[in-house]
Amino acid sequence: MKKQYSAKNNNTCKPAKKFLKLNNKRIVLFGSAIFSILFISACSPDSIFEDSMPMTEVTANNADKTLQEAQEIEDNIRNSYARLASQRSDVCPKLIQENVGSQVVERTAEVMVNDYCDYFLYPQEGQNISVKVNNRQIEALLIVPTLHNFANGDYQVSSYDKHVIRLAYNGADYKPENFIYDVAVTIAN
Repeated sequence: MKKQYSAKNNNTCKPAKKFLKLNNKRIVLFGSAIFSILFISACSPDSIFEDSMPMTEVTANNADKTLQEAQEIEDNIRNSYARLASQRSDVCPKLIQENVGSQVVERTAEVMVNDYCDYFLYPQEGQNISVKVNNRQIEALLIVPTLHNFANGDYQVSSYDKHVIRLAYNGADYKPENFIYDVAVTIAN
């Protein structure tokens, strides 16, 4: 009886082993197909990345353009504020505009509330700028587009740009709360 029992057991195991062998072959085939597809796609030049490169450059150019426009708007707001502040003696920064036929812009009884006051102007290329202040405790500096101390003489304009003159309190004592001064800016050809 043992032989018959063992014979029955052997017959029932054969189909299961065949099924597992077929299943393993299918898994190996499927896995090798996926691996080969991934390997081929990894080794081939990808056109998706090449097409996305110009889009990145365009996006970067748009970002730079947007940033530049924002800076121009901010600069325009500062100039508008400076234009309004030029009509008051105690508000800084101020816009200086030379009158037609006059090379000297005089400001009398200006009030320095903080430690300095900035003056904006837009001179033409080749003009000379000089600044005279009635008080030796005030230092006159050109801070934009380059640094220049007006105590060393006039400044010759090399390009048509925004120029910022800073009048700063440079006294040995504490600055009074409202420091009053006169300033004359000469813009000569």
